[in-house]
Amino acid sequence: MIAPTLGNFAKSGRRGLRWLVKNAPSAIGRHMPERLWAPPLGTVKLGDFNRTAPISDSFGFDRGKPIDRYYIENFLGKNANDICGRVLEIGDNDYTVRFGGSKVDKSDVLHVDAGNPSATIVGDLSKSGILPSDAFDCIVLTQTLHLIFDMRKALAELARSLKPGGALLITVPGITRVDRGEWGYTWYWSLTDLALAQLLAEFFDEKDILVETSGNVFAAVCFLQGLAVSEVPTSKLDVLDSSFPVIVTAKVVKRLL
Repeated sequence: MIAPTLGNFAKSGRRGLRWLVKNAPSAIGRHMPERLWAPPLGTVKLGDFNRTAPISDSFGFDRGKPIDRYYIENFLGKNANDICGRVLEIGDNDYTVRFGGSKVDKSDVLHVDAGNPSATIVGDLSKSGILPSDAFDCIVLTQTLHLIFDMRKALAELARSLKPGGALLITVPGITRVDRGEWGYTWYWSLTDLALAQLLAEFFDEKDILVETSGNVFAAVCFLQGLAVSEVPTSKLDVLDSSFPVIVTAKVVKRLL
């Protein structure tokens, strides 16, 4: 065994000092508030996101509940008291049943396909006269408006069919991928909160419109990769950064005559 020398100790000390100078800022920085520190150039760790294909190719449905559904269902839960009386939903009535329950007197389903067994009303929402006038106490319109090229015509039809005092509950995608499957051929839009608010203001009084966003950069990246809600901490999903709207929501109450 070779006895340690003063030179060996000095070399070890220099190596330790170099390691400390190189790594201490990152080690300390990763424990600081995120807005006060970012990894220096060249030190970002991409990990499992270092890929050009998403982890899930079906929005995360194959892994559990997609992240956008977390925000959509939170929005509907917050406004569940409005889902009552005669309710219209698009495609199926899953959310009507789940959030309306016994408060719902009649459940209608609009679908563009006459072969859909759930449909009580068949037609294109952007065509005038598809829906009855002043008929619905609540309309649940989740992830539908972006699939209609002429959104103004669709909103005009919805406004006409809503009872005075009734509630329109809308969700639309903000930061999103585009569906490769069933809805890819009719996926026209993504919207900001400003865009949705301005569209709604053409048919409703601005004082009766509440538009909000949900999401942040973490949620957006995880959603684009197709992670499920169960794979990420919901405390991070709950942080709001309006610069990264994963979902845009709107509650509109039709003014009483």
